[in-house]
Amino acid sequence: MSAIILRILIYVLVFAAIWFGVRRIWSDWQNKFRADDEAQHQRDLHERKRPDVVDLKRDKDGVFRPGDDDRR
Repeated sequence: MSAIILRILIYVLVFAAIWFGVRRIWSDWQNKFRADDEAQHQRDLHERKRPDVVDLKRDKDGVFRPGDDDRR
């Protein structure tokens, strides 16, 4: 009877280790992707401030055209 309990305990420990390992990998990937998205967002915000970047506005006919405010 104790062999069955030992076998069940070993299975539980192995599955628990796998479960916590998968959760750790998932968490690390989420944090990495979140950091990459934030870095890209900051680069985009910084790039918008450059004088050679043109803002496009949607016109009445639905076509995107440069806005009226030139930042030169």
